[in-house]
Amino acid sequence: MVNSRVEKLSLLSEMIAFAKYDKDIKHIEYNFLLGVAKQLDISREDFEYLIEHPVTYTHLKSHSERIVQFHRLVLLMNIEQEYGEENNSAGVIKLYNFGLRMGLSHESITKVLYLMESFPNKIVPPDVLIDIFKTQYN
Repeated sequence: MVNSRVEKLSLLSEMIAFAKYDKDIKHIEYNFLLGVAKQLDISREDFEYLIEHPVTYTHLKSHSERIVQFHRLVLLMNIEQEYGEENNSAGVIKLYNFGLRMGLSHESITKVLYLMESFPNKIVPPDVLIDIFKTQYN
């Protein structure tokens, strides 16, 4: 579990940057991100501030925390694509690069992106995602 406030703000800031990658945060993305902020105990005021003032990326030490964050980004990407994002390959490349930056293995990221196509709404269940990363991590 993410412990420090700095880590929490960094996670949320990273997700905001991911959503803003294609310019604007759509309403559905905003609501999703606000939900994540609530889960992380970040106030709406701090969330709003992060939209305009991103914080420096803090690398998560725990492999499991990085997997959870990657899963959040997968969900966010699927929201983007479900609600009007035409360029699927740009979203996949963006997700892949964020995963690499988090220090996740390219084999695991590639496998998740490949398997996404076989699940309803392209949402990889958390247990499947964890198994993919566990296999590569061991």
